Amino acid sequence: MANPPVLKGLLALLGCQLVGELAVRLTGIEFPGPVVGMLLFFGVLQLRRPAESSGLVAAPTLLLRHLHLLFVPAGVGVVVYLHRIAEDALPLAAGLWVSWLLGFVATALVADRLLRIFRERP
Repeated sequence: MANPPVLKGLLALLGCQLVGELAVRLTGIEFPGPVVGMLLFFGVLQLRRPAESSGLVAAPTLLLRHLHLLFVPAGVGVVVYLHRIAEDALPLAAGLWVSWLLGFVATALVADRLLRIFRERP
């Protein structure tokens, strides 16, 4: 019996993540291995241009359909470290607020610049 397409797609996803992790660890760059793997998978999708029924499309679709289940471990981690979060609530809140503000300002500056560029066009 042939492997189902979803299994092949999951193996491709995991393979790209493994290659990303290995690349990061071997080169010593400060970058998340899964992100490198995701970029690799994107490259695979661009090169192969898979059909909608292929495993390279079916596996990520399946994972996205059940994405809510992947938040359970994160929720458990928050509950386990709730005492630590409570101890460091002020620095965490300040960091969140400052990062939100910087993102907001950066978005406003980019939007303003783009509006000026498009207004100058004939």
